Order: sequence, then structure tokens, then C-alpha cells
Amino acid sequence: MNAENTVKDCCERAVAALYGAGAVPALQVSKTRKEFEGDYTLVTFPLLKVSRKSPEATAQEIGEWLRANCPETVAGFNVIKGFLNVSLTPEYWLGCLGTLMRTPGYGFVCDSGRTVMVEYSSPNTNKPLHLGHIRNNLLGYSVSKILEANGCNVMKVNLVNDRGIHICKSMLAWLRFGGGETPESSGMKGDHLVGKYYVAFDKAYKAEVKELTARGMDEDTAKREAPIMRQAQEMLRRWEAKDPEVYGLWEKMNGWVYKGFDETYAALGVSFDKVYYESNTYLLGKELVQKGLAEGIFFRKEDGSVWADLTGDGLDQKLLLRGDGTSVYMTQDLGTAVQRHDEYRFDDMIYVVGNEQNYHFQVLKLILGKLGYAWSDNIFHLSYGMVELPEGKMKSREGTVVDADDLIAEMVATARTVAEEAGKVDGLSSDEIAEIARIVGLGALKYFILKVDPKKTMLFDPKESIDFNGNTGPFIQYTYARIRSLQRRAEAEGVAVAASTGDFDAGRRPQPKEIELIKHLTEFGGVVAQAGTEFSPAVVAAYAYELAKEFNQYYHDYPILKADVAPADRTFRLSLAAQVAGTLNRAMGLLGIEMPERM
Repeated sequence: MNAENTVKDCCERAVAALYGAGAVPALQVSKTRKEFEGDYTLVTFPLLKVSRKSPEATAQEIGEWLRANCPETVAGFNVIKGFLNVSLTPEYWLGCLGTLMRTPGYGFVCDSGRTVMVEYSSPNTNKPLHLGHIRNNLLGYSVSKILEANGCNVMKVNLVNDRGIHICKSMLAWLRFGGGETPESSGMKGDHLVGKYYVAFDKAYKAEVKELTARGMDEDTAKREAPIMRQAQEMLRRWEAKDPEVYGLWEKMNGWVYKGFDETYAALGVSFDKVYYESNTYLLGKELVQKGLAEGIFFRKEDGSVWADLTGDGLDQKLLLRGDGTSVYMTQDLGTAVQRHDEYRFDDMIYVVGNEQNYHFQVLKLILGKLGYAWSDNIFHLSYGMVELPEGKMKSREGTVVDADDLIAEMVATARTVAEEAGKVDGLSSDEIAEIARIVGLGALKYFILKVDPKKTMLFDPKESIDFNGNTGPFIQYTYARIRSLQRRAEAEGVAVAASTGDFDAGRRPQPKEIELIKHLTEFGGVVAQAGTEFSPAVVAAYAYELAKEFNQYYHDYPILKADVAPADRTFRLSLAAQVAGTLNRAMGLLGIEMPERM
């Protein structure tokens, strides 16, 4: 049902018939630009060697052949220099609509035979999730849904960074300043409580550095020698030695955080098939490093630290183990990668991580390759840009982040206010209004973030995201709810809808705007495939917006249930609207966005 391929097939037949069967090069066919008449355009310049004619004459000749030999598909053509613009017949587009109605899962592939693992979220257990984590989670979950739609067997995984110096900072600050405070005693979510002490550590650390420099110590030395930092480093060594006191505190505080994370994930509507913990994988990473050291792949410096020399690969030397034997992020990532491949034999491994880690994943692939793991070539870093606010960048240590829980609550509250002021929820019960506010608020948040190309840094504006007009989630959700309302009215009034076979009144020819809608609908499969290839939910978001916009323009000009609409027109328009609603629902579902039945 791919119209572009249909036109390409017809053109290939034309070229073979006109210039010889062995003379068909790869043809360039694409959608006709909006300023020209036609549906699809053939570029004739690559054909001039076989046609031995001018671009215009070649295009004219092919167009005439198409009109004479493909009358069921080609309605007409026009030539603009070396470009052949082809218009397809209303009957062809009507057939496409019928095929769509008979193919409820159009656009989704059943089984590609590939297993893909997608890692996203990857939080630290020293702070709650924030706006940056939201972009990460939404991207990872949406890319997973898109890959599933492309027939992949997808494993959604989360790697929790639950150990390391940053975790010890929160633990030490809680011991020194907490006074036994717990989530229950404070009324705070556990992840928020632990994050509070991460900020407290940074405050105390800066005070100590300031005091040491005031005594005449240089700043770099003061940062190393600050008592609280040295105590945190000692705590990390005790943790790696499984000191019962330190380990018990670690388990207790992490337990607080995990409970808080789970609540945030549930509110955000994301999930995982498996959760890995750095504390379980870093030892395997250490074994890999020792193996590489024994085989001469890595080297040891005088202080006992272990390094990989990547200068021959255009990079530098990379630390793998500190002199005191403690591991770094790279250590555990090596171990985790090998463990995952041993478990699932994935074809592709996608890491959804911000672009500040580009170097890290370049190194990870290189080192795994040097260790002999050929599958390292199938590692892909989905590198995304940071989320910034009008006030600038966020800083966890200084407590200047946009908390994920607060943002979700704010979005839902704002959605309720906007919907009530616009009269969108008049006559609904309090529970219905609350559910619509939740769906619309989260839809606004998700769409605003996912409509941006992942590679780009983005500026998040909550007020702009909740707008029932323009390129927003609520606009698309409202379009869907409007169609569902029409369907309920039609059912109540006994208005007929075409059967799933797509049998319409024989004399009913689709109008130009209806053809444009059908054309949009048939492009959904290509959009899903492109989004899967590019790992870009933005491709799906742009498609959903264009389809919703096209439908609203159509509905403005072509009423559906008005009394003066002919029965055949009413049936056709209602059937077309139903296909739009279904496609919008599936497209937004790939973004993890729910669609409201009424608004």
C-alpha cells in the first residue's frame, strides 16, 4: 500500500518498455513538493543516458506511457523541467482506504527476527529524578515502543548506579547531619530525602575547601584534602570491603530511593523488563580488566592504577581501576555489557544517555573490541541533548534542578486549569476531570519533549506545552477526542459506517482534501520504519501533528453529521475519520501518550 513504491514500480515498467529491460537504473521517486501539482515526482536526469533525449522530453514520454498503460493508478501528469509529477486516480486512493480498513495493524511489523536491548533511565541513588531524567526515560521508552512496532524483540533495561563516591556522599551527610531522619519521620519521598543530604554534603564540602584555602592551602589541594571528602572516600573503600555497618546503611538508604523511583516511573508511565545494579556488575568488570591486564591489552602505572592506551585510536589513556583498587564507571559498564550479552545474545544494544557521555561510549566500544567481543560493533549510543530552562542549566549538587515529581504534578494541575477555562470538561464529574487532566498533562509533557530531535538541546517551557492549538500534545489529543465524540453521536443516531471491507457507494469519489488525508494515512508505515531506523520519536510526533492538522482543516470544510450531508458522504467521512483516529492513537501510543475518549 506504499503509494511511493507503486509509482516507482509503474515508472520502472515504463523505463523498461521505452528504453529496454536492462536499462532501468535506481529511480528517484519522492513526494511532490507542495507548490506543484501532483502526488509523487520522478527525477529523470539519471535516465538521460538511456533515453538519449532532453530531461523534458524524457519526462513527457514516460508520463504518456504511464497514462496509457497504468490507467487504474495514474490519473495524469505534468512536467517541470526534468521532473515528472504524477497524480494518482481517486479510485487508487479509495482502494488504499479500503486496504487500511482491512488492516487494523497497518504500519506495525510482526517479527523482524532481531533482539534489541535498550538501556534508559540509569539514575544515581543519591538524588531524585529530575527533568533531564524525564527526557531520558521518555526517549528510551518511546524508542523501545517504536522498535517493537518495527518487529524487534525489545528488552527494556535500567542500570541503577547504586554505588560509588557520589552515593557515599549522601550516606556520610546523613550520618553527620541527619539525626536519624527517615521518609516516615519527615514525610518526604525516600529519593527526595537522600537527595537532600547530597546537597548538604556539597554545602559542607565547599565550606571546608573555603576554610582550607583561607589558611593558605591552594584550591586543588584543598579539594583533595577536605576532611569530609576524605571521609567519603574512606567510606567507599569500606563499602567495597563489605563493611557491615557501611553496607547496612547503604542498603537502607537505597531502599528508600528505590521506592521513590518506582512511584515516579509509575506516574510517568514507563517500565522496564529488567533492572541491573552497578553493585552487582562492577566485580565482573574488575575481572575483565584483570584479564586484559594479564593479556597485555591494558597496563599498570606506578601508583597501581590500571589504564587502557587508546592513543593509537586517536583518543587518550583511559583509567579502568584506581590505584587503591576501586572501580570507575567504565569498569562496571564493561562488566554489565558482557553480562547482558551472555544472558540475551542481543543483536543490538542501545544506550540512551546524554551527549556529555559521547566520549565514554566511544571508549566502551573500543575496549570491548580490544577484549575480543565482536558484538561491540552493534553498540549504539543514542546521544541526546540536554534539557535547559529559561533560567539556564540545572545542577544537582546545588539543588537547582526541576524535580520530576513536582513537574508531573504541575503539568497535571495546569492541564486541569487550562481545560476548565476553555470549557473542555464542562458537565463531567470530578473523577472524569481528574483523569482527563492526568492524560492531557502527561501528554503535553511527553509530546513537548519527544517532538524535538533527540540530538538537539531543548528549552522546556511548561506553559507552551499545554496549548490546545499548535504543535502540542493536547492539540492532537483533542483531535482524537473530537473524532471519538463524532463516533458516539453517529452510533446514537444510527448513522451507518462502512464495513471493514471498505465497500463504499460506487458513485462516491473522494474529494481532494479526502485524498490528502488518505495519503497521510498510507504514509504511517514509512514513518514507523524511518523512526525505527533513526531512533527518533520526533519523526512520529511530526507525523501525528500533520495528520491532526490535516483532519481539522478537512472537518472545517466537510461536516460529517450535519442534517444536509448526503448519506453516502456521511458514511464515507465517518469511516475516514475513524481511520484518522485509529492512526493517531497508534502514533501517539508509540510516544507513550494516552488518548482521552472525551475532552
